[in-house]
Amino acid sequence: MRAFWILALTAAFASGSVVAEEPTLEELMRKIEALEERDRERQGRIENLETELRAAQALEEDEAREDDDERATPRPAATGAGPQADPLDPTPARMRARPMATGEVTSGTAFNPAISVILDGYYAHFSDHLDDPAGFDSGHSHAHGGHGHGIEEGFNLREAEVTFTGSVDPYFDMMVMAAISDHGIELEEAYITTRSLPQGLQVKAGKFFSDVGYINKQHPHDWFFVDQPWFRELIFGEEGLSETGVQLSWLAPFDSYTRFGVEVLEGSSDGVASYLGDSRHEMVTVLPGENNEPVRNRWRADKNLRDRDGPRLFTGFVKWAPDLGFDHAMQLGAFGGVSQVWQDETAHSSGRLETWDGDSQFVGADLVYKYGRGGLMGHGNFVFQAEYALRERDVEFQSRQFTDFSNLVPTGPADDPDRRDQTWRQDAFYMQGVYGFAPRWNAGLRVDGAGLTNRAYDGGTDSLGRRGMREDLDASWRYSGQVTYAPTEFSRLRAQVSYNDIADGHDAWQFMLQFNMSLGVHGAHAF
Repeated sequence: MRAFWILALTAAFASGSVVAEEPTLEELMRKIEALEERDRERQGRIENLETELRAAQALEEDEAREDDDERATPRPAATGAGPQADPLDPTPARMRARPMATGEVTSGTAFNPAISVILDGYYAHFSDHLDDPAGFDSGHSHAHGGHGHGIEEGFNLREAEVTFTGSVDPYFDMMVMAAISDHGIELEEAYITTRSLPQGLQVKAGKFFSDVGYINKQHPHDWFFVDQPWFRELIFGEEGLSETGVQLSWLAPFDSYTRFGVEVLEGSSDGVASYLGDSRHEMVTVLPGENNEPVRNRWRADKNLRDRDGPRLFTGFVKWAPDLGFDHAMQLGAFGGVSQVWQDETAHSSGRLETWDGDSQFVGADLVYKYGRGGLMGHGNFVFQAEYALRERDVEFQSRQFTDFSNLVPTGPADDPDRRDQTWRQDAFYMQGVYGFAPRWNAGLRVDGAGLTNRAYDGGTDSLGRRGMREDLDASWRYSGQVTYAPTEFSRLRAQVSYNDIADGHDAWQFMLQFNMSLGVHGAHAF
């Protein structure tokens, strides 16, 4: 390169193109050195840019390879190590934890949870008083207080559901969901799940909906109908089986999705684990005094129910999903549970107190089938689901009343003191199908049955004056149909009609209109 510059300058000098004062040889050499230095700088810049380009190309290739690997890996399969998110859980807004040492902050969710708000409201009209199915009215009522999923007549804002989800760090995810309604604010779920346990294991801890069955863990905005099936409401309670405790699940390393789980729960759900504990039965009366002036009297006595600290409820489940190809999916499940305590009471205005104290257990099965036609906005899709559960309670029934201000004694005679062992056995099921008959439109039918097995006990008095005797009750049925229009995945309008065929009660029609809207980042509801 130096020779080139020397020859060029020498030629220019010789040709006379260099005018004015002729540079000295020393000046020419300095110019040549300056030009050479500038050339080296340019060459260095070019080499640096080439290095950066190769690094960027390598990074892009690595990311593309990782994405291909994720798409090629079936979600249900257990890898044996690393994060083991339940594929049936709602997809979190942030799928993987970001490295904490990069200092990277984005406008998305790098250090903030995903937040969503779902508004759920409806209008309902009944043709007659809506009774509970025969035998299921103990400790249960459609006219609930507080936050619940029961249906009430008139305009109702069922809830505004606020959800926070995100990854705490590479080891834990967290979810907090609160329901705001006219009755106040209720914490529906608040739990953590592990991300990195080996061998397909995952732990969930906090307050959460149990994984027993299929629909139990779904929130109202997930349902295909305005109201929940009797199966969930009558067997587990209006809120479903929602408890505080710990769940351990295992995604087995089989070719098809197979997941086992056990749960250790506090035990306070109405349907299968109602717990009161021992306390005092109180009654206040006003009796005439010495000069017929009113005298206030307080009657108090121990109920003599068992005290037992939690955990009191233990459940288990298994879910299996065979591979049916790209368009079809199916999941079969079985579940069961045992509660060491089930208690209930009814206090009468006469001062008589009826109590039930014992334990309970339940078993059940569930089936879900889905067909995805691939049409626009759900056109041609079909979903069928069915669940069944049998519940049994072994309890001691007592009917007692005050004899003085501080003692409760059996209401019956000494040889038959209205104190009996009872075994309640009741079941419920539902099956429903929903079909997308046009883009954005779907329609569904549902059948509810309760009390096909219906061994219950009457709290009244028989012909011999005895209380708490067994009664055989018929089954109750409900038939529902709905039409839904979903302009987008964020909004839904629905109309539903139901006919209630209640054993030993009023038959009634229900008509309901519902809107359901969502704002913010809310994970998709997988399967």
